[in-house]
Amino acid sequence: MRLSSMADYAVVTMSAAARHCGHARVSAAQLAAETGLPAPTVQKLVSKLSAAGLIKSVRGAGGGFKLARPAAAITLADIVEAVEGPIAITACIDGHDCNLESGCAVRPHWPIVNEALRGALAGVPLTRLAQLQPPPLQMQDQVLGVPA
Repeated sequence: MRLSSMADYAVVTMSAAARHCGHARVSAAQLAAETGLPAPTVQKLVSKLSAAGLIKSVRGAGGGFKLARPAAAITLADIVEAVEGPIAITACIDGHDCNLESGCAVRPHWPIVNEALRGALAGVPLTRLAQLQPPPLQMQDQVLGVPA
């Protein structure tokens, strides 16, 4: 499993915005320069993130973007869902037709897997992603609930 490039770029963009303390306004051009992403990509992401209620835009002199809520209250799941939609590991959960649907014994179990995946992503706050140096691996495992 991999995130799409746009979901990855959204995480990078939100992390850069969070490093502005969540209160300072930052322009899309600044975010593009800080992240190395193309300005049109950042504009597209900011639009999606704004529509999802993660970023607020402020117009006029001194305008720009800022986090819509504290970085600690925004999770990796929030960011991924803003770009990708609901987290689902298989298409059959989203109402897509499947040739195996009538006799599939696994289908009833996918919601459990999806919730576990979403829970793991929801357990990673933007404040952690915005750190320039990640905590030591042992500490990461403790935070993510991985046995030592």
